[in-house]
Amino acid sequence: MTGKTAGVRLQPWLLAAALFLVLLNPGLLWAIEAERVVRPNGLVVLHAEKHHLPIVKVTLLVKASPSDEPVRLAGLANLVAELLTEGTAERTSEQISEETEFIGAELSTSTDRDYTTVTLSVLKKDVEKGFDLLSDILLNPTFPEEEIRRKKELIKGALKQREEDPGFVAARLFREALYGDHPYGRLVEGTPESIDRIGREDIIRFYRAFYRPNNSILSVVGDLSREELEALLRRYLSGWERKEVPERRMPPVPELKGRKVITLDRDLTQANIALGHIGIRRANPDYYAVSVMNYIFGGGGFASRLMSRIRDDMGLAYDVHSYFTSDQDRGVFKVGVQTKNASAKTVIEVIIEEMRRIRKEPVSEEELKDAKAYLTGSFPRRLDTMGKIADFLALTEFYGLGIDYDRRYPGFINSVTREDVLRVAGEYLHPDDHVLVVVADIEKTGIQAARGDGER
Repeated sequence: MTGKTAGVRLQPWLLAAALFLVLLNPGLLWAIEAERVVRPNGLVVLHAEKHHLPIVKVTLLVKASPSDEPVRLAGLANLVAELLTEGTAERTSEQISEETEFIGAELSTSTDRDYTTVTLSVLKKDVEKGFDLLSDILLNPTFPEEEIRRKKELIKGALKQREEDPGFVAARLFREALYGDHPYGRLVEGTPESIDRIGREDIIRFYRAFYRPNNSILSVVGDLSREELEALLRRYLSGWERKEVPERRMPPVPELKGRKVITLDRDLTQANIALGHIGIRRANPDYYAVSVMNYIFGGGGFASRLMSRIRDDMGLAYDVHSYFTSDQDRGVFKVGVQTKNASAKTVIEVIIEEMRRIRKEPVSEEELKDAKAYLTGSFPRRLDTMGKIADFLALTEFYGLGIDYDRRYPGFINSVTREDVLRVAGEYLHPDDHVLVVVADIEKTGIQAARGDGER
């Protein structure tokens, strides 16, 4: 009783002290306490203890992507990842699924342009079983022929269905026009033709070459102590052997000069528009100034200039947005919008006008302040679940940002000046050199493909 009473009396003082600390350092609210270890086999392990819920989240990032596959076998990296859960030396596809569901876990794979991830979500009480399943699909996949055939048909069916979406088609044509033969220019899933060319030996070769501990990052977040994690790694991943990994040789990103217009005629009431050009690498020191600039230009939702003019002032679109992708090689800058066919030309003209304006006129102090406030204030939402933290840690390691990046990020954003915004807009926005893709009832838009490009 005495102890409880004392606790109640002290509580206001504790709250006041905590508030004072938060005011001094807002990052305390969401700072990640994580450890980084490189194991003897080369596997980088990142670990953050979070004991408020009896859950463990695991993200394994493998540096295996479309950039590592032959052009003629486009989709190979994705197919390998998709097949990991479709049969091992000890379990069939059905058994993997049933055992995962029985303990209420989630086990999935995904391939991005620069890497592949395997993720596990499991209750603390079932963490042994979860790691058993994870290690089994990672170390012992068998890639059964029947599962390869089935997975190929599923992927090809999904691609065919997505071709009915004009937004998807516009995005595909946009990347193809920008990148050409560069891996970033093709779909992660490949094409029906390239998928058909992939054989089981190709799959096994790719898996054996790239799925290595010295080519991977393991991020573990949740109700797991350092000692418990070490025991799990010894038991389930000690047999994962390092091996020299083929060097990734990326072709140069093509430079774009002038305006390239691609039109695709479809019976649509809304024109789907993609406009943009090559952007920056994630490692570019100007990444933070570019983030602030893009928020003001078109990435800030209702606060952005594009939304203010095209939606609020002119009423020509429900949504218009811009973004720079975060890629290992140079990503894209892209503006996306849907509008009535008849207003497509006007919307495109406004986008170009705003690109020119932000390159020539300094943004206002209010715009800069609002952009910084949003980017730093919304940052904790990227870390508000254990799964997000696991992904975040893996990516910060992948991009070489450092284990304390979550603490340093606000400083990077807050250091951006109006002069920085003007400078990066002038350097990384190119109103005269861009790709424009329009999927619409082309006759009603009045848009014609640029000379030499033709209509596609």
